Amino acid sequence: MNKPWICFFSQTGTEIVDLVERLGRLPDRIITNERPENLRQINKQILSWGNIEEILYYTPNKPTVEDYERLLSKFDNPVITLHGWLRVIPPELCEKYTMFNGHPGLITDYPELKGKDPQVRTWEGIKKDIYPTAGCVIHKVTAGVDEGKVLSFERFSTWDIATLDELFDTLRDRSLYLWVNLLKGIVVEKK
Repeated sequence: MNKPWICFFSQTGTEIVDLVERLGRLPDRIITNERPENLRQINKQILSWGNIEEILYYTPNKPTVEDYERLLSKFDNPVITLHGWLRVIPPELCEKYTMFNGHPGLITDYPELKGKDPQVRTWEGIKKDIYPTAGCVIHKVTAGVDEGKVLSFERFSTWDIATLDELFDTLRDRSLYLWVNLLKGIVVEKK
C-alpha cells in the first residue's frame, strides 16, 4: 500500500512535475509558501492538474509550527519530500514526521556546500579547480540545515561541465534519479 506523499517547494515545483511523470502518481498534497509573482512562477503543469485545488496548499512565507501542523496532521504517517523548500523546518516537526530533502551539493565530499545555492558555489569551485567532482544527495531532514543522515548520493566528474546551466541540468537529472529510487516502493507500489 502506498504511503501518503506530501511535497514542499518554494521555487517553481518543476522537480515535482518531473517526479509525477516518472512515478505515475500525484502527491497527496503539495505545499508552497506565498511569494510575490516577481520572485517565482509556479510550473504551469502543476496548475493544470485536474484536481489541483484539492492538493495544492499555500502557507505564509514563513510558516509557523501551527501552519505546518494544519496541513500535515490529517495524514497518517506521511512521507514528506522537500524540493527547493527554502525554509528551515521546526525541530519538533523533524522529529515527528518522516522527511527527506534533495540537496544539489555533494555534501558527502564537500560539507561546505551545505545551505543555499550550492550549485553556484560548486560552479565557482569548478572554475578554480577546487571541485573535481560534483553531485547531489538525499538526506533525512533534521533541525540543522542539511545536517541529516545522507541516504543516497550521486557523484560525477566535473571535467566536462562547460557552463553553469550544464551543471544545473546534470544535477537535476541526477537528483531525479535519486528521488525515483527512494520513492518507488514507498509512495508507489513496486511492480
